[in-house]
Amino acid sequence: MKHIGHWIGGKGADGTSGRNGPVYNPATGAQAAEVAFASEGEVDQAVAAAKAALADWASSSLATRTAVLFRFRELLNAHRDEIASLITAEHGKVHSDALGELARGIEIVEVACGIPQLLKGELSTQVSSRIDVSAIRQPVGVVAGITPFNFPAMVPMWMFPLAIACGNTFVLKPSEKDPSPALRIAELLAEAGLPDGVFNVVNGDKTAVDRLLTHPDVKAVSFVGSTPIAQYVHATGTQHGKRVQALGGAKNHMLVLPDADLDAAADAAVSAAYGSAGERCMAVSAVVAVGATGDELVEKIRERAAKIRIGPGDDPASEMGPLITKQHRDKVASYVEGAAAQGAEVVLDGTGFTVDGHADGHWIGISLLDKVDTGSDAYRDEIFGPVLVVVRTESYDDGVRLINESPWGNGTAIFTRDGGAARRFQLEAEAGMVGVNVPIPVPVGYHSFGGWKDSLFGDHHIYGEEGVRFYTRAKVVTTRWPDPSDSGVDLGFPTSR
Repeated sequence: MKHIGHWIGGKGADGTSGRNGPVYNPATGAQAAEVAFASEGEVDQAVAAAKAALADWASSSLATRTAVLFRFRELLNAHRDEIASLITAEHGKVHSDALGELARGIEIVEVACGIPQLLKGELSTQVSSRIDVSAIRQPVGVVAGITPFNFPAMVPMWMFPLAIACGNTFVLKPSEKDPSPALRIAELLAEAGLPDGVFNVVNGDKTAVDRLLTHPDVKAVSFVGSTPIAQYVHATGTQHGKRVQALGGAKNHMLVLPDADLDAAADAAVSAAYGSAGERCMAVSAVVAVGATGDELVEKIRERAAKIRIGPGDDPASEMGPLITKQHRDKVASYVEGAAAQGAEVVLDGTGFTVDGHADGHWIGISLLDKVDTGSDAYRDEIFGPVLVVVRTESYDDGVRLINESPWGNGTAIFTRDGGAARRFQLEAEAGMVGVNVPIPVPVGYHSFGGWKDSLFGDHHIYGEEGVRFYTRAKVVTTRWPDPSDSGVDLGFPTSR
């Protein structure tokens, strides 16, 4: 059986803890590999390698760093299909979706290639007689990334390209459910000329996470995952003196007004709810139908959703693949199985879906729940699967109130032809990312990604200029070049004169 280890100090490491975890092919349900779970000592080795590489890398020129990143970008483009196939094999998403994930990650690499512009400082001359003040940004040090299973290539690339471009060194702890893409990325970084130790990968479980959160040489931690774990990561990391950005869960609402183009809204709802089998933190999981739109909108969604082709991710005919594990599949199914008892109308029930020849795969079909009560489990919880709930409201104000009462504030969207309503919504909706007739408003790489409320713990969003600020520390330098005629002692308070 394939054994997946770590990447420490510029080379692969098999793992010495004796603890391993299974890696499954979600389409077949069969174990495809085992992944080593790092001990605290192995995490220490990775951090030590990053620390040893820090001084030289932090003092390297911006031209040196960007040259590596430009070469890395070209290698990613050359190996797109290979990396996408690794994602499909271990995550289960269809190949085209895996390619899309990789394209989004490459977008952040391209932003990092422009780091000289993003790291430009500030200068104020003659703030006082012959005194200048400048502001510069310097790397934080050794930083860590802890990333989820649903985007095993993209989310790490939301972090490490900017981090290393800013002069930091990096330790990545990817999900143990689909670890191979991270290790292949490490190999490509080495091939691009990244010095040994600048980028390291340790696989594992809570033991590895806790050691990164408490290690005295780790100065900052980036995390993406569920809200409970995000809260834990933020609390533990900050308690140990670290800078932390922890992105949590979501329950993204899509508000559909009576004047909306219902065909466009239905297309968007189906795409955003069921893409990647709903295993996206930016998936639309709740449609809020305002006024008389509900019946027609639900029927249009039903018609489209029923036609989605579900099958193995490596089959070009498949539009949606399996869920990551059997346990997660069963949890998602439980929300549909209990929906009617909690007042919902089950329009589509995907819990009995199977794929011929793949009976043991982690399969679930499309589910659509209408007239869902806001006190029900299907509405309140982050399901993270192909289950779309529809809530009915009488007015725009009621819809916005529902959205703002949600404990999460990752993303939201409005579908309308009314520019005034759209403008109100973008100002009134309590979420970090808002779409107007755009169902998944994930920002481009030169803006920043992040939510509000229980969707983000910490002060910084991820990537873009926010990412640069997170991975650097500000320093202000006040300089005086005295004139030869200057002399004398002055014990008065300094003034700008």
